[in-house]
Amino acid sequence: MDARKKLGLALCGSYCTYEKLFAALPALAEQYELYPIMSETAAETDTRFGTAVSHIRRLTELTGRRVVTTIPEAEPLGPALGLDALLIAPCTGGTLAKLALGATDSAVAMAAKAHLRNGRPLVVAFSTNDALSGSAENIARLLNRKNVYFVPFHQDDPQRKPYSMQADFSRLGEAVAAALEGRQLQPIVY
Repeated sequence: MDARKKLGLALCGSYCTYEKLFAALPALAEQYELYPIMSETAAETDTRFGTAVSHIRRLTELTGRRVVTTIPEAEPLGPALGLDALLIAPCTGGTLAKLALGATDSAVAMAAKAHLRNGRPLVVAFSTNDALSGSAENIARLLNRKNVYFVPFHQDDPQRKPYSMQADFSRLGEAVAAALEGRQLQPIVY
């Protein structure tokens, strides 16, 4: 029997960060049993950063599990599977809004809702071009929510995208470990 903790890994559509996430996954896979989830948009959209099929294939290979891509598949992750933690990486501004306002119209949002009702940590690694404008209020709401933790984040391109911020994907494992202890990594913004 695997004694590692169960970590849900949910991906949204910030495709430009996928390579950073995939680079961090081998270390996470050594430490946790990974359960992959993708938003419907992420699971169906081809971009200049790769095809949906190739991303799903990589996730399946790295985790050894089929990727959850629908609301009905995601709902049992909370009550039935009992994940120890759920990491949303990358988390888009749209998903930040859904989490902040309680909307469950995607597999990722449903997985988060199902997970949070068990009182376990949700770790958010966001990447959004409007973090310092439209998404700021939703980030603030989530910062004040019980059992929600953030991967430390920074402005990723202040000259060309002055409102954009992105999580530090090299700190995913550290952020999850801290959340499992009930701690928020500091500084949150650097």
